Amino acid sequence: MRATATRDQIVEAALSLVADRGFTATSVDDIASAAGVAKGSVFYNFGSKSGLFEAIITEGVARLTVALRTASDGLHGHAALEALVTELLGQIRAHPDFAKLMIAETFRTGRSWQDSIRLVRDESMGAFAAVVAEAWPDRDPSLTAAALFGATLLAGLEWLVFQPERTLDDVRAAVLATVH
Repeated sequence: MRATATRDQIVEAALSLVADRGFTATSVDDIASAAGVAKGSVFYNFGSKSGLFEAIITEGVARLTVALRTASDGLHGHAALEALVTELLGQIRAHPDFAKLMIAETFRTGRSWQDSIRLVRDESMGAFAAVVAEAWPDRDPSLTAAALFGATLLAGLEWLVFQPERTLDDVRAAVLATVH
């Protein structure tokens, strides 16, 4: 239990710092200090700063993918798409640092965790691609899913950072209006 708590503290501290400062500008010393642990605890639990970052991505993508697939389970067409957009916006609101991280790191190349970042596309966007393929067979599911996922992600961050007075319904309606 204690080891899990320490690991979770490190992940939360690293996620917050990296979302705010970026990966390169965040040191292991910064992460350990913010987590209230010794620097050695970071290395013991993750092996390296890159290993920690990869764990953050892997765990975040797994959580997001399960949430998206659960939200659209049993739904089809527009109802499935609305459920996916709603769930993604809810996940952005619940995990804003992870959303910032996805925006900041998804398209950076040459990083050791590039394969883990690809999980965002292959798994989380895959939930969108499955809906698109079924509902609109004349559209490219992969590219359309990327457009929908990206638009929802960016609109969600816009909402949280610059327009927090808006409701989730406002943001969802704006995203879904682009589909029509």
